[in-house]
Amino acid sequence: MPARDQGGDLYAVLGVEPSATAEVITSAFRARVRELRPDTRVDAVTAERFGEVRSAYETLRDPVLRAAYDQTYQRTAGRAYDPGPVVARPVRSAPRYLVVLGVVRPEPPLRAGPVRWEPASR
Repeated sequence: MPARDQGGDLYAVLGVEPSATAEVITSAFRARVRELRPDTRVDAVTAERFGEVRSAYETLRDPVLRAAYDQTYQRTAGRAYDPGPVVARPVRSAPRYLVVLGVVRPEPPLRAGPVRWEPASR
């Protein structure tokens, strides 16, 4: 699921560097969730901030979405130094792929043995 607001810096929302590993991103996300505590703090500002943190984490934890965001982020960072003409193009989320390495074995069929019924003792 792509981030709702890609105008801001998702790395700044989580408080990590753009070169951060997946473990660092997960750790920063958990720290932000502990700070916000959506189960105990029930105000609109906290809920909105929690939504931003969750959205940033969902984008940065997925390698494909993170790569797409990094391309967009580098393009917008370059614009600050290059005031040339800006052509707005819609940003589409990257497709997700499932890569299976090795042989995939099918699950064995579900088997149920005979069932013995015993009346309830009184």
